[in-house]
Amino acid sequence: MNRIKFFIIALIVIALFVTGFWLNSRYGIFKSCPLTRAAKDIYYCAMHPNFTSDKPGSCAICGMTLVKKQTTRAVQVTASQEKKILFYRNPMNPEITSPVPMKDEMGMDYVPVLAMPAGSQEPGASAEEAGVYISPEKQQLIGIKKEIIETKDLVHQILTVGKIAYDPELFVAQEEYLQALKAQEKIQESTIPIVKEQMQLLARAAKRKLLLLGMSEQSIEQLSQRGIAQDNLYLPISNDTVWVYITIYEYEAGLIKEGLAVEIEAVAFPGEIFLGKIVAITPVVNSQTRTIQVRAEIANSEHKLKPEMFVNAKINVDLGEKLAVPETAVLDTGLRKIVYLVKPGDILEAREVRLGQKAQGYYEVLDGVKAGDIVVTSGNFLVDSESKLKAAIQEPAH
Repeated sequence: MNRIKFFIIALIVIALFVTGFWLNSRYGIFKSCPLTRAAKDIYYCAMHPNFTSDKPGSCAICGMTLVKKQTTRAVQVTASQEKKILFYRNPMNPEITSPVPMKDEMGMDYVPVLAMPAGSQEPGASAEEAGVYISPEKQQLIGIKKEIIETKDLVHQILTVGKIAYDPELFVAQEEYLQALKAQEKIQESTIPIVKEQMQLLARAAKRKLLLLGMSEQSIEQLSQRGIAQDNLYLPISNDTVWVYITIYEYEAGLIKEGLAVEIEAVAFPGEIFLGKIVAITPVVNSQTRTIQVRAEIANSEHKLKPEMFVNAKINVDLGEKLAVPETAVLDTGLRKIVYLVKPGDILEAREVRLGQKAQGYYEVLDGVKAGDIVVTSGNFLVDSESKLKAAIQEPAH
């Protein structure tokens, strides 16, 4: 009886073995098992993730170059390090979650959110690491470009508008000041002290009026030495120079100083450049437009420029040698300005910076980075999105 049972069990074992061997050879059941199959490179289309291939090539739908899928590193699982998938997040909108794996409307897989045991962390990760890892292949795919921060000779260009002066009020004020100086000179020998004092007060008041109208101390001194009011304030054809009133916005007012060269182009004479320099700056900011008025004296030898003509003005301000970061590298969040530094191991780290003037496609750097640092200049919006998505995925589950 025992021999019969043993014989039956042996036949069953042999039958199962033969059946399993036949199924494996025909359908590859055991080969597809996660524990037995070999790691295989898979390539996919970034625009059509459902299209995959086991070798490099192009997408049959859009012709885009296929990208190698990043395989996750094998990690030994122990009872103390075991991870549990809590839920799945939408890759484009982390607020949307799902209890089961699924794809979004663009065909992208939802990202699993893992529960990490207390005190554990990803292999090779640092608790203080503030960057995001992006593989070289993905960097190339999203068009990331980089540039080394270095000192540059920056020139800030102010582009604004103005008009040819027609200012009889200032001309009359100059005449009043000159007359007050002449009267003060004539009564120097007077024996009546009150008369001298009144004339001094009159000359001082006339000078103060010129200052309020925008003339500088130096310009007033030149006026008193010349002894003649500037009639080109209202009649340019009688002089080889004209005055131009230029509008400067408050945020650029700190760059303006007397003596800076000015280029003027009149609407009536397109392409023709008139040269001059700044001779005076109005000391008061317009409370409504938040601008100041700059007075420039422009050469007008052919008397082409007429009073009240509108002009375009260009002023170049030399900022000198400054540490500069490309304008395209800066992300302005409204509360702060950040750049992404390139660290070893393809880690991109966000860094807050304090910036100065903008010039020639660069920002003057006041604090936050140093010469020799490498920053991302293109694709940084995608890097920022990747960084925020990673932070949202890794945050503790509520």
